Parts: sequence; C-alpha cells; structure tokens
Amino acid sequence: MLNPMAEGTNFDEMWGFDGTLRAPYGPYNRWLEGEDIKRLRAKQREADEVFRLTGITFNVYGRAEAEERLIPFDIIPRIISGAEWQRLCKGIEQRVRAINAFLHDIYHRQEILKSGRLPVEMVAQNAAFLPQMIGVEPPGGIYTHIVGIDLVRTGEDEFFVLEDNARTPSGVSYMLENRETMLQMFPELFSRNKVQAVSDYPANLLRSLAACAPPNVMGPPTVGVLTPGIYNSAYYEHAFLADKMGVELVEGNDLRVVDGKVAMRTTQGYRPLDVLYRRVDDDFLDPLNFRPDSALGVPGILDVYRAGGVTIANAPGTGLSDDKAIYSYIPDIVEFYTGETAILKNVPTWRCSEPDSLAYVLDNIEELVVKEVHGSGGYGMLIGPTATKKDIAAFKTKLKARPGNYIAQPTLSLSTVPIMTRAGIAPRHVDLRPFVLCSPEGVQITPGGLTRVALKKGSLVVNSSQGGGTKDTWVLED
Repeated sequence: MLNPMAEGTNFDEMWGFDGTLRAPYGPYNRWLEGEDIKRLRAKQREADEVFRLTGITFNVYGRAEAEERLIPFDIIPRIISGAEWQRLCKGIEQRVRAINAFLHDIYHRQEILKSGRLPVEMVAQNAAFLPQMIGVEPPGGIYTHIVGIDLVRTGEDEFFVLEDNARTPSGVSYMLENRETMLQMFPELFSRNKVQAVSDYPANLLRSLAACAPPNVMGPPTVGVLTPGIYNSAYYEHAFLADKMGVELVEGNDLRVVDGKVAMRTTQGYRPLDVLYRRVDDDFLDPLNFRPDSALGVPGILDVYRAGGVTIANAPGTGLSDDKAIYSYIPDIVEFYTGETAILKNVPTWRCSEPDSLAYVLDNIEELVVKEVHGSGGYGMLIGPTATKKDIAAFKTKLKARPGNYIAQPTLSLSTVPIMTRAGIAPRHVDLRPFVLCSPEGVQITPGGLTRVALKKGSLVVNSSQGGGTKDTWVLED
C-alpha cells in the first residue's frame, strides 16, 4: 500500500520518502486499516475530553494576562524501532556526559578555554554564566540532573540535535499523560506492538535525585519540588511530578535557611530538605545572591548549596549549556571531553556575533531560521520562508543592533508523522524531546519522550505556546 499522504520531499516516519510503509508501523497500520474513521474521530474527541477533565494545561504569555490552554493531543502514535532508539541513546548519553564535563570544567579549571577550542567571550559575556558557581563541587559531580535533548529527523538515519535543555526542561508530564490516555483508549495496541513502558519515570526520577543528595545526609534523603507558583506556564507539571514522586511541592515562601540547612515549613515546624528539584530560574533562586526583587526564591539558599548543605537540581549555572551560541560548539565540546566524534549531529549554525556570519544571515534571511541565543518556547524566533516582509525588516534591525544575541540555521525538511484532522489523516511536522536522568549511578534515558507536532499544514513550529500539540511516542522492544 502506498502512502496517500505524501507532502513534497519530506521524510514521513510511517511511509518513508516513496510511500512504502516502514517496518516499525507494520502492526499498527494493519490495525488502522481495519478501523472506521468515524470511530477514530470519536476516540479523538474522547481523548480531548480526558485532557479537559484532567486539567492538562499550560499557560500562554505575551498577552495582557496569561491565558490557560489545554494541550492539543493527537491519538495516532509516533513509532520508533528498538534499533533506532538504541542508536539515539548512544548519541544522547555521549552528549549529556560531555555537557556535564564541560560545565564542571568551566566552573573549575577552564581547560577548554585555555586550549582555544572555545572562545573566552562565549563564557565571559554570557548571561547564563554564574561566577558564584566557580569552584563549587555539586554533590556527585552532577550539574545536569534532568536533561531534555530536542531532536529532529530528516531521513531514515538522519537525526539532528536542535537544542539542549539543561536548565529546567519541561514536558515530561505530558509524555506520561499521553501514554496513560492511549493505554486507556487502545489497550489492545500495546501488547500487539510491544511498546516499551514509560510509567516508571517518576520512580526513576526520585531515585536519581536521591542518589545526588549531599554526602552527609543520614537515612533516606528528603526531596522537594520548588515551583514559582500557580501562574507559571508549567505549574501543572510541577504539581504532577511532586504527586507522582510522593514528595512536597513547595514555593519559595515555604522554605527558609535554618542552622545551615534549607528547611521547609510543615505542620510540625520546619523540616530539613536535602534535595530540591527546582523549577525556578537562576535569577530568581536567591534574592541575596541574584535578583533582590525576587519573591520566588529562598534567601541564602545559594550559600547553603555552596557549603554542601543541599542539592539543587539542576545546578545553578547549567543554563550556559542551553545557550544557542554554545550549542554551535557542542561537537567540539564532545570531542574535547570524550575524545570521540559526536554521534548526534548539530544543525549547521551561523553565529551572528561573527561579522562574516552576520553578513551571510542578513543576505539570506528569507531562507533561514533566526533564534535568540537564550530564547525558548518558540518566542523570539523568525522562520524566514514563512515570515512577512515586515517581520523580516524588523528582524534585520534587531540583528544589526544586537548581533551577538542571535544565531541562524537553515530551514530543515523536518520529518512528518500522520495526525487526525477534520478532513482525515494527514502528515504534520514533528520533533522529539527525550528525557535524560543523570546521577552518580549513571545515565538513564526514558524510552520515548515528548513528541511535539505542528498542527497546521506546512508549519514547522511545534511549540505548544505557538499552536503545536503532542502525541504518544512508542519505542518498540525489538
């Protein structure tokens, strides 16, 4: 059977380039061909209702007030073979180990700067670099406890890393809820397709965090999740993970420094906290050391951390490795710290801070994707091929004014995966965010991750904040 959904020259993960069904989708397609489209549409509406009743939401900023929206969910899974996943895992593990080694080096001996492999100004002029972290040894030597690596696919064996997320990567709750919803609605498909489970992620997260507790902790460590509060865009996830791990969800005003320890308020008084999974940005973490106007953090928490009295996950200062200009050096970083060639490729990147690159970007901006080096969520980005002349002119002005604030990349032909639309089943572009846990016990990668999908035909923007949705990601056992 040939693919009825071909869209130009894009690689479709179900139908390849030429319309021939790919092996990972074989059992699923046999089931799909026997299904009535009306039943599938009813199932899609049922899934939408489950998400509405469960309250699986996120907040959209940029308007007069934050707007709360449901996460759009598509019932057709994205399927990855076991062999494909094993290859990806090797590259992901290599990358996160190199990033952790890089952060340790930058905050200690800075050998990569002395070698000339990374320009000093990439760090010295970087807002995410925290001088307060110099010489600090995090418990277990782990800076990046939870990492999300954004991957895109352009062919059968062509994967690229689009971004590294090592500050406060989000989306894992949606991965878990997507799977739970699919298990409820299509239980028969999971035994037929031998899909690897993801439900043990909260238990693995708790175990990984506990393994990173300070060395002087006696007995099982006390773990908490620090949230900025209910108005944060990812608050649903903060509450979800705290509940699933069976730990306290706390805000800054629930915590204080007591006798050199971070303690949380309870009905029996203040109780010491050993590990804090924080979802608060560095700037707001400690008003005594960072922004004095922050009401989200804990005064003095950085001093306790520096003295080894608490573990903060992820460590302060890890945002340096999220920087999109630093990203362009990751292949060199991998080689410098591992002695190996990077398994996962970067997207070619022009650093607009360099005059020649800036000139090229300005001349070819209609064909490129331009991003802020510290941007996230699809904000502060220009997609040249779909931008208006007005948007392009405005972005050129921004580039000329602050070239070091931007990088540019070619517009990739992202792979597509089928989704349910009002007109039927049609292809849409996707990316993938696998979630990685790092501790002294090793690196653990959840089999699957969050697949984000652009719901509009031809769109390359998959972020939920920009109108994208999600779907369940199946990694097969074979």
